Amino acid sequence: MEIRFSHSPEETEQMSTQELRKCFLVQHLMQDDTVRLVYAHDDRLIIGGAKPLTNPLDLPNHPELKADYFLERRELGIINVGGKGKVLADGQTFELAKLDAVYLGKGTREVAFAAASPHDPPVFFFLSAPAHASYPNQVITKMDASPVQAGDTANANRRTIYKYIHLEGHAAVSL
Repeated sequence: MEIRFSHSPEETEQMSTQELRKCFLVQHLMQDDTVRLVYAHDDRLIIGGAKPLTNPLDLPNHPELKADYFLERRELGIINVGGKGKVLADGQTFELAKLDAVYLGKGTREVAFAAASPHDPPVFFFLSAPAHASYPNQVITKMDASPVQAGDTANANRRTIYKYIHLEGHAAVSL
């Protein structure tokens, strides 16, 4: 797990473009048959990616978390941006098509990522934040997500943001 430390506004103001990229840009997150994690001390957020091809990939627990297992005191939101895949969590199998998501709550002990086919593998992007309550594990499809219109055409930034895990929807802390 790559560790990223916090920077003050004054320090950030003095950084070159290259230094800003080094400190804040997350690159190469999706790699074949790998789970990649980046821990940002800002908000204790973990950004991750998993791209299983032939064998399931376990979500590793790192000593930096000071926990017996990854989700002992954390929650996890996972979205599949690739082919069909599965998230295995404590004996449950959550099947995810492209743009489906799954929420895994605090206390989920075992998490693994699997592909339905190595020829069209899933690409899982996920965020994990500290959790203070436990909510049920649940799939959220793109149809269940709440679309929000943002921006405007005059500034060429009109877009739709789909909220999957939020206070008004799934009963979880927003990730």
